[in-house]
Amino acid sequence: MFISNAARSCAVWHQRASVRSGWPILWDYHVVLLVAAPWEIWDLDTTLDMPSPAAHYLRRTFRDGVPDDVAPRFRLVAADVFARTFASDRSHMRAPGGRYKKPPPLWPPIGPPGAEPNLARFVDMAAPFLGEVLDLRALHARIADA
Repeated sequence: MFISNAARSCAVWHQRASVRSGWPILWDYHVVLLVAAPWEIWDLDTTLDMPSPAAHYLRRTFRDGVPDDVAPRFRLVAADVFARTFASDRSHMRAPGGRYKKPPPLWPPIGPPGAEPNLARFVDMAAPFLGEVLDLRALHARIADA
């Protein structure tokens, strides 16, 4: 599940990178694993339990009533579709001179060698692409209806 918005600035609570406990961090995008039966979320950056029951995670991590420019949108992509199509060369992690802004993950980039990077398409919540884009209320409803 990709999390972002048109402003590329989502308020996300209970994240390890937050500068102060109880304060949100603004992510340009965030990616977590949403699993069904039972609904759980696996977030490697959360300070909540992992996995967390999805409804609990959503209530604690995102807030109703935040301004639209920091409100999240969620792109749900089936695991098999993601595995077949996602490709990142980590160019989004590099400064203009080509050096990494921060050390990259230890694992190799995701996707077949030479594949066209498409992270930006997954994170763009306005343009039609793979999966389904939901707002917070619709995501809560989807989990509750299952």
